[in-house]
Amino acid sequence: MLNITQYFSFGRLRPLHTNAVIFAFVGNGLFMGVYYSLQRLCKARMFSDKLSNIHFWGWQLIIVSAAITLPIGLTNGAEYAELIWPIDIAITLIWVVFGWNMFGTIIKRREKHLYVAVWFYIATFVTVAVLHIVRSGELPYTWLKSYSWYAGVQDALVQWWYGHNAVAFFLTTPYLGLMYYFMPKAANRPVFSYRLSIIHFWALIFLYIWAGPHHLLYTALPNWAQSLGVVFSFMLIFPSWGGMINGLLTLRGAWDRVRDDVILKFMVVAVTAYGMATFEGPMLSLKNISAVAHYTDWIVAHVHIGALGWNGMLTFGVLYWIIPRMFKTELYSKKLANNHFWLSTLGMLFWAIPMYWAGFTQSSMWKQFTEAGQLKYSFLETVTYLKPFYAMRSIGGTIYLVGVLFMVYNLYKTVKSGKLVANEEAEAAPLQKEYVKHTGEHWHRVIERKPIQFMILSLVVILIGGIFELVPTFMVKENVPTIKSVKPYTPLELEGRDLYVREGCYVCHSQMIRPFRSETERYGEYSKAGEFVYDHPFQWGSKRTGPDLAREGVGNLKKSDGWHFRHFREPSSMSEGSVMPAYMVFLNNDLDLSNTEAKINAMRKLGVPYETGYEKKAIADLVEQSNQISKNLLADSIQVSPKKEVIAIIAYLQRLGKDITNNTTPTSNR
Repeated sequence: MLNITQYFSFGRLRPLHTNAVIFAFVGNGLFMGVYYSLQRLCKARMFSDKLSNIHFWGWQLIIVSAAITLPIGLTNGAEYAELIWPIDIAITLIWVVFGWNMFGTIIKRREKHLYVAVWFYIATFVTVAVLHIVRSGELPYTWLKSYSWYAGVQDALVQWWYGHNAVAFFLTTPYLGLMYYFMPKAANRPVFSYRLSIIHFWALIFLYIWAGPHHLLYTALPNWAQSLGVVFSFMLIFPSWGGMINGLLTLRGAWDRVRDDVILKFMVVAVTAYGMATFEGPMLSLKNISAVAHYTDWIVAHVHIGALGWNGMLTFGVLYWIIPRMFKTELYSKKLANNHFWLSTLGMLFWAIPMYWAGFTQSSMWKQFTEAGQLKYSFLETVTYLKPFYAMRSIGGTIYLVGVLFMVYNLYKTVKSGKLVANEEAEAAPLQKEYVKHTGEHWHRVIERKPIQFMILSLVVILIGGIFELVPTFMVKENVPTIKSVKPYTPLELEGRDLYVREGCYVCHSQMIRPFRSETERYGEYSKAGEFVYDHPFQWGSKRTGPDLAREGVGNLKKSDGWHFRHFREPSSMSEGSVMPAYMVFLNNDLDLSNTEAKINAMRKLGVPYETGYEKKAIADLVEQSNQISKNLLADSIQVSPKKEVIAIIAYLQRLGKDITNNTTPTSNR
């Protein structure tokens, strides 16, 4: 519906959506909760007002920068890590400011022991720093654009080591800290079990960091890495549910209040959604379940239970708790808050249930064969069949959004009725220099008194999994075997690939054929690790709204240059019922060759074997290949300048799969 210009195409809006959820919604939510709770847990004002202001405005500037760059096509092309390298540097600097302010506050605290919420805040800071630095390994070739340091299988492993743990340590661990502070406060009850909190924390941060490879089951990732991901992902259910149980049982003796207290309602649903998502995650890491769910809308539903349920509902509950206390007043309308609760709950269900159903339907249709052994459904039939489910999802999202608008109005009226209390007096005396250990004191109390040592120990715990998974993939050459027939992209194909990344084609199309009969029959020979050694970044994708493109240039999947041109101009004219938008931008824009030499140089530095000095000949080779494709189109009664972007994207698509010898040709139309 929004595909009215190139700036509002799905491929550009979807990365904006995911980054807005991560950085704008959850990011601001967690910082709000941390700043409020940390000062009260430490009985001390934040270390520096100046650092707090730099953090706030710097973070908002990052969000605005993302909102500008992603729609205009400036992207790294890696899911959840699309932001360009200058913004990555800004995130690093602002994250350091946040950590500096947080640890300064902890060090000057008036409360000796660090409460459990603070453990999660510390682990969040150190782990996100490590994840961001590793994932942001890029080689810039202009002031705004870069290529990933990693290629193919290595890039895929780094990406999902980062992607899964961004969910774990940005969307989960800090929110667990908020749960441990705000749920006991709202219920006026102590946390159910201190010992369970200890087990929950250390087991969670140790196991989570290993789990990334479960996003790459049955792909070209080495089996040993896949197996590690499966084992540790499945074990995650135990600490995750330990945390959920600890949260819910904190309400023991207060369940009668849940019926009447809207804040507790939000928090109970949030923790329940956390429990559901963290049960489903380990289940999805099992190979037999992943074989059904991966690349389908089931994964989309799973992610949104976490985002709408866990992050969303907990954020709403925290806001309803904080705002009246900050302004020393009562919530304007409990009725509006209750309406918000039910709208959010129903909206989440109307969003997720159709997507679960759609996921099961997709997978079963993809895998069905006729009695004659042919694929029963073409890919496009599965797309058109799911349109009603997508309509229902839109209704659910609208209901959820209406609830948020209720909250905004309610909180606005609450603020208007009160007066901001900018400062509160600390209630504890300064720390004694000497601490006397109490008889029977738990051993964990020792590390709770030492924040720097606690941070270092957390860092060591999370580094273990990262080192064991990433280092062998980079250091042991045999883990990514090469294929002699695989050659670097020609300059025109490289430019076309960059257009593919710019338009976010990876969010709808995969380039990874798994070793299932249903996929090899539909797409061709299954994918090998050596195919992707020159792909910076990799483009395996994680969702198939459109068909896989790994063998687009070979066998029965190969289309003429004219077919691709017409498909970009009007997709439904070539594939009736297609939901793909038209890409007139490719037909109208001239290909920008100002950075072609820089791109070849950058690729050579990254290990792509272009001969020395080839960048001086690259434009001539590009022009020659462009002219040939333009002639092919003319022979198909299509007159188009060889200088247009569409020529480059056609060249890239026609290249896909050609380097692999002895291709198995699909026996059925996809």
